Amino acid sequence: MERAEASEASDPVQLDDMVCWNLYSAARAVTAAYRPLLEPLGLTYPQYLVLANLWAHGDQSVGALIARIQSDYGTMTPLLKRLEARGLVRRTRSVADERTVLISLTAEGEALKARAAHVYPAISELFGFSGEGAERSLDVLRGIIRAAERAGGEGPGEHVA
Repeated sequence: MERAEASEASDPVQLDDMVCWNLYSAARAVTAAYRPLLEPLGLTYPQYLVLANLWAHGDQSVGALIARIQSDYGTMTPLLKRLEARGLVRRTRSVADERTVLISLTAEGEALKARAAHVYPAISELFGFSGEGAERSLDVLRGIIRAAERAGGEGPGEHVA
């Protein structure tokens, strides 16, 4: 009997039973679910996240965007250049500190907010995110994020130089 118990204890956890695998899989599924909603707007999911952040919080430095979206300069810089080339955002140097690049919405970027208003409600409906169920899901996800940050994972503020 001891041999069977020892064997079970040393067996690796099955991929489908790993929380980390399910989080990874869920993130990919969510991104895929956004794709048909964002394609008509000409946006990728990361671009949508940047714009949604600007719609909600106004002009920000690149560093603040990186921290909020939990990205990095290597990803954010080309993403912002593409949004600027499309005429949705404007990149300007801060008068107070010219090392700081500020990102602001153009009139076209602001107007896109109304055209994108259906996106989050559609996702919420698709995943059944409403009321108490949504609050519980957010609590679990935020708890995982906090635990990962405490364990030494990269936190939102660690991207800003």
